[in-house]
Amino acid sequence: MAELTNAITKLCIVIPCYNEEQRIPIREYEAFLTQNSTTIICFVNDGSTDQTQNVLINLKQKFSKNVDIVSYKKNVGKAEAVRKGITCCNDTFNYDAIAYLDADLATSLEECVELSSYLDSKINFVFGSRIMKIGSVIERNQHRFLIGRVIATLISKILNLKVYDTQCGCKVFTRTLSQTIFKEPFISKWLFDVEIFQRAILIYPGPQILDRIVEIPLKRWIDKDGSKVKMSYFFKMLSDLYLIDKTYKRKKSL
Repeated sequence: MAELTNAITKLCIVIPCYNEEQRIPIREYEAFLTQNSTTIICFVNDGSTDQTQNVLINLKQKFSKNVDIVSYKKNVGKAEAVRKGITCCNDTFNYDAIAYLDADLATSLEECVELSSYLDSKINFVFGSRIMKIGSVIERNQHRFLIGRVIATLISKILNLKVYDTQCGCKVFTRTLSQTIFKEPFISKWLFDVEIFQRAILIYPGPQILDRIVEIPLKRWIDKDGSKVKMSYFFKMLSDLYLIDKTYKRKKSL
């Protein structure tokens, strides 16, 4: 990280990677980095057993000032990979905003940058939403979409917050908020997005939360093949939701 330590950037984007050799759209990353010199992309290689590390190293060699790599020998899961990546960026870089995205760029890097522009002295947390509306291109696996809507409705009730899409993999934070949100490990390997909202609610209780976060409908989101989330995990999500709800109700009562 030493080479990038003194860089001042507008946005850091953390990309968790686990066996992404065949799914990383390198040309998209290269095109973006060529045009966006004030953005740093921090890849977290989460114990990949394929050639992901070499793919990332090759990209870093081309864009040494804007690409960083954090590597772990053992797989720690997406939640911890994202948390570690954001923590490393907070310890190393100067920046205005920090985000995380999926490696396959279902949400584009360009749209992530656009979402970061909504942050200001009042709004500290911006997240994308896969709302199908006129003018947008939202392509989702139908089965995942239907199950996802059921879970999203349940999550919204648990949070007592009208959120359409807590699970979209494009979220942007101010530096200060990220330092608190990602300080402690998460309970769930995949539902950590829900915990992010629970932690934000703890920081901004009651109606305060409505003034601090904003949900922005994405212009484009494409469901890519090869998702790491198996259909069977949707059943485990229910037990994770119960545990998350129980844990944060206890925190709120303290």
